[in-house]
Amino acid sequence: MLSCKEPKTVNVTRQSLRAVGALLGLMFLVNCGATQREWRTQLDKNAELGKQNQDKQAELERAKAEVARLKSELENAGAALKTEQSRSGDLEKMLETAKEQAAALERMKARFAVLREKLKELTDIGLEVAIRHNKMVISLPGDILFAAGSDKLSKPGEKALTKVRKVLASDPGLSERYYQVAGHTDNQQLVRTADEFRDNWGLSLMRAREVLLFLTQQESGPSLNTKRWSAGGYAETDPIASNAAPEGKRRNRRVELVLQPDVSEMLDLKTLAKD
Repeated sequence: MLSCKEPKTVNVTRQSLRAVGALLGLMFLVNCGATQREWRTQLDKNAELGKQNQDKQAELERAKAEVARLKSELENAGAALKTEQSRSGDLEKMLETAKEQAAALERMKARFAVLREKLKELTDIGLEVAIRHNKMVISLPGDILFAAGSDKLSKPGEKALTKVRKVLASDPGLSERYYQVAGHTDNQQLVRTADEFRDNWGLSLMRAREVLLFLTQQESGPSLNTKRWSAGGYAETDPIASNAAPEGKRRNRRVELVLQPDVSEMLDLKTLAKD
């Protein structure tokens, strides 16, 4: 009996196993389908999150670019402001400098007028107060000061220089300035022996020296500070008239007292000559 029942029991068990296997397979298929849907859903979510992240990143980059632009504009505005402030400061300095130069020009104008007025009585012998090469110049005719080809002062020349010396020495604004005595000749070459002046350079320089010594080394009467005076000879290189005519030659034979401008007077003095 026992042997008859065992096969039947085995058959039932195998059928049960097959049923269970089918059921498990069905459950696997069901579960697998559900997992794939969830996976796709998750992938879609991840893709959406990735897109959102990219959008946020792009937005962040745009924000950074905007911040950089605003920072650049702010820096440029600051630089422009500094430049404008600097320019404003420069304009103020230029204005102050212009005022100082205008004041200096007015002082020189007044001094020029006074000097010209004080020496007015010598204009009949050819003395001139003028502006040349942007410097104030007292020009004395060489023919009044010296005989032809000579470096010895004449009596009329000494008289004229005495008047000039008195005017300069009595005015502190003029006496404390620096001067150069400049000798000039016409273009007529000297006919002299080699041991005298050699040429017009030598003649013009020695004439300037004689005028300088007369103005600065007088035993009586007002004198001028030797340390503020120098002498130079220009021969015929700086004419004020054409040497083609006798009158031009006469004008070129001259000795000039050239007032040297200081730093505060480095401005255009030509306007003085127009007044």
